[in-house]
Amino acid sequence: MKSYLEFERDIKVLEDELGKLRDPYNYNKEEISEVDTQKISKIQDEIDSKLKTSYANLNEWQKTQVARHEERPKSKFFIENLFTNFINLSGDRTFAEDESVLAGFAMFEGKSVLVIGQEKGDDLDTRLKRNFGMMRPEGYRKCIRLMNLANKFNIPVISFIDTPGAYPGIGAEQRGQAEAIARSIECCMSLRVPIISIIIGEGGSGGAIALASANKVLMLENAIYSVISPEGCASILWRDSSKSLEAAKAMKLTANELLNIGIIDKVIDEAVGGAHRNKEQIIFNIKKELKKSLEEFENYTGEEVFMLREKKFLDIGKEKSFTLISKDYANLITKNNFITFIKKNYLKYKNRNIIFFLLLLAVILYLIK
Repeated sequence: MKSYLEFERDIKVLEDELGKLRDPYNYNKEEISEVDTQKISKIQDEIDSKLKTSYANLNEWQKTQVARHEERPKSKFFIENLFTNFINLSGDRTFAEDESVLAGFAMFEGKSVLVIGQEKGDDLDTRLKRNFGMMRPEGYRKCIRLMNLANKFNIPVISFIDTPGAYPGIGAEQRGQAEAIARSIECCMSLRVPIISIIIGEGGSGGAIALASANKVLMLENAIYSVISPEGCASILWRDSSKSLEAAKAMKLTANELLNIGIIDKVIDEAVGGAHRNKEQIIFNIKKELKKSLEEFENYTGEEVFMLREKKFLDIGKEKSFTLISKDYANLITKNNFITFIKKNYLKYKNRNIIFFLLLLAVILYLIK
């Protein structure tokens, strides 16, 4: 049974009507009607038009809902359909296996790659098994172990990001959740092999960036990537989780906004109506971008790959501003306003400057005598 979001109610009514026309014998005898080809065509055109209009004008909160859609393709789906000979590897060699992340070696376009995928699950049983995509410390340590192994044998790393965040349970904290995330980021940043990360659904906080500190960060059109969920942000700022739309707008968590500020490198288009409506299309689009991204690093040495990744993250934010130390050590001065800043402070302290220079001149004259 299809699942519909709140803003898709009109589409649901039309698709229900279309279903009755296409297969009338699934309904009661009183509801049976002859298949009208022209009517089917007309309704289908109306559905396509409404989908196109709706998805072209999604606000930030609606995109968040699409990113969380229960039918949206998950990491397991992408691993099964993009790679061959995938060998799932388990355990962190310290505590246990973490079912919320799939990781192992596979073949992509005839070449070996390490694939890591945060997995939410498709139904209640698998969601409970996968802990809704929230990784525990042992999951990050498993990924660190395998990334170091890939680095040793010069094998590129591909990660699929889809998590509301790292698991915040007591046991996870006791086993060093924050340290495991930090170590994972450190490992990603220190590798001498290319890392390509694809945000396919939710990219939540440190739980996501732990596996997305990559040479290339790609993002599906209707995915989100942020430091906190809109509901969480609204609860902190306004003590009201119903203000999720306002929070989502302020957070700039959508793909196009993140591309504009340089957090991600590429937006991967989805079919009209979201990736869940045309999974074959999203497989084709991701495969194309993955191949292109991996080929980009083929002629670089390991040290060059490392330096490019380091530069990428150090450059974030530098295009529009830089930090200038001031009295309160906290002023952020934009390049465009730098001259204005100097003039303003010169005028502000003009009298002090004159007195300082007169005193300095007097001292120099005294020493000359």
